[in-house]
Amino acid sequence: MEAKTNEQFDQIKKICLDIFVRKMQDYGSAWRILRSSSLTDQIFIKAQRIRSIQDKGTQKIDEGIKPEFIGIVNYSVMALVQLEMGHASQPDLNTEQATEKYHFYYNKARDLMLDKNHDYSEAWREMRISSLADIILMKLLRIKQIEDNKGQTQISEGIDANFYDIINYAVFALIKLELENH
Repeated sequence: MEAKTNEQFDQIKKICLDIFVRKMQDYGSAWRILRSSSLTDQIFIKAQRIRSIQDKGTQKIDEGIKPEFIGIVNYSVMALVQLEMGHASQPDLNTEQATEKYHFYYNKARDLMLDKNHDYSEAWREMRISSLADIILMKLLRIKQIEDNKGQTQISEGIDANFYDIINYAVFALIKLELENH
């Protein structure tokens, strides 16, 4: 089953990366001016919208939760780039450079997922999409607290570890949504 998970993870990567690259072609790397905390807030908004749609059972904007999970993946990758490089005063990455960074961080998240998935025996497959959204929100609140503490933690993982987990939980949700559609 783990080989199937890896394959599904790569299929979701193609979907997310395609959107990332197309947006890079439209907007360039304008996102490079955002501070990490702004990206955290952007991801928080997306996760809150998912939860709101799930709770209300309706939506007024004709865009479901799948694009929001894709946005969470892509903004989390951007946040990891910002943690590495710091924010820029001007867009400073071309599409090729940004895509290279995307591959690096997404693959690093996938490697972490494979290690955890081995230990947890595919437990995520039994989780509800609503639980995955809740965990993403909890991780974001943790990140916000760490950011408010200027990156300092006593015994907890850092901001980057939480972003990797967020990528993985969002990808799990996307895999489950894809399976529901087939």
